[in-house]
Amino acid sequence: MVQAYILIQTEVGRAAIAAATIAEIDGVASSEEVSGPYDVIVRVEVADATRLTDDVVPQIQKVDGITRTLTCPAVTRPH
Repeated sequence: MVQAYILIQTEVGRAAIAAATIAEIDGVASSEEVSGPYDVIVRVEVADATRLTDDVVPQIQKVDGITRTLTCPAVTRPH
């Protein structure tokens, strides 16, 4: 299982619709509009890194109104 956070900047006034659209993409665990330097934060959970980079991220980047994305894979430590 690969988990990642995707930080997203959108055009002015587009964050809410972008977050809702992204929430419908398979592999997206959560998609929330936030305040600060980013407009939407997405949490993704997929089977492997290839699915993240070749499938989910490109779908997110195609959503209307998105201007920039930053993908941050989660780093987990063994207990």
